[in-house]
Amino acid sequence: MITEAPLRRTVLALTLTVFALPAYGLTAEDINKATFAPVQVEAAPVAPPITPAPVAPAAPAPEAAAPPASAEAEAAAKKMPDPRVIKSQVLLDRRRLSPGAIDGYDGDNFRKAITELRRRAKLPDAGDLDAAVWAALDADAATDIMTEYTVTAADAAYPFAPTPKDYAELAQLKMIGYRTAAEMIGERFHMDENLVRELNPTIENWKEGDRLVVAAIDFVMPSLSAGQTSSKSDLRAARILVERGRGAVTAFDAQGEVLAIYPATVGSADTPTPDGVYTVKGVARNPTYSYRPDVNFKQGNNTEKLTLPPGPNGPVGTVWIDLSKPTYGIHGTPEPSSVSKNASHGCVRLTNWDAEHLASMTRPGVKVEFVE
Repeated sequence: MITEAPLRRTVLALTLTVFALPAYGLTAEDINKATFAPVQVEAAPVAPPITPAPVAPAAPAPEAAAPPASAEAEAAAKKMPDPRVIKSQVLLDRRRLSPGAIDGYDGDNFRKAITELRRRAKLPDAGDLDAAVWAALDADAATDIMTEYTVTAADAAYPFAPTPKDYAELAQLKMIGYRTAAEMIGERFHMDENLVRELNPTIENWKEGDRLVVAAIDFVMPSLSAGQTSSKSDLRAARILVERGRGAVTAFDAQGEVLAIYPATVGSADTPTPDGVYTVKGVARNPTYSYRPDVNFKQGNNTEKLTLPPGPNGPVGTVWIDLSKPTYGIHGTPEPSSVSKNASHGCVRLTNWDAEHLASMTRPGVKVEFVE
């Protein structure tokens, strides 16, 4: 539970579907032009058979192992972000079917978003990215997936610093800010910071005027918008559903239609997320965090009450949606890539940008239902 101040070898004669990757790193063009069309692999020419001269029988040789280089190359390819997954994740994010952090990998949060897209498009529930999902996203027609962002003077002057783990040390800070430029840009454009670095290898040495490759999303957190994109929402949530078993939060309008769905981290067996129906009491952006070991949980050796300053790397991230059940809320997180992959202290944890989007269409009195 959390107490808060108010308020992602050559084969012959076959046709293969492959995910083409650039030979020397991923580029914006690879992602913008990604297509689901299968690649035709031509059969190698076959030489005429040669009749060998007779030889004496020999003992059979042991079966040769696969060449190590091929295995290493295959493993390396699997670790590369996939342009088609990135493209799909951005298009899902724009539809408010959040894949979590846009990272170019096929994972649980990506599949949760695909499942909801299949439901909307009345497609069979196959779970993964296939031609039907690609078509439902109209992905071949979309060529504006990645865009450029120009580093501002404020960006270049940001005081990046490591974040202490100990709450007593955090309480001494004025702000729990970003640790790296890749982390900050990742949060701003809904991207995993490793993907940010893949696309912008020199980002940590940036200067004003540098141009970065980023995802062309259409919702920027209010505290980070810097005039880039409107962060306001004209949508209004009438009900919020928290599904513990699924690890998801869904916002509905007054007619029961899905406005947005987000992957979520929920409580553990020791600090469970509650059952029942509650209401939203209010929304606090850039909130402080009240640590009370006598009521909630014990962190490290800290036994005294502490007030931690605001910031994106604070325990509740950049926004707190306060619920009518005392000490419980829906909030952001300092670790967006971990959302839906571990347990919280009873509250509901979203990426900072998803929590901000939910907050933008949430008002006091909205019902929040917790189900298994």
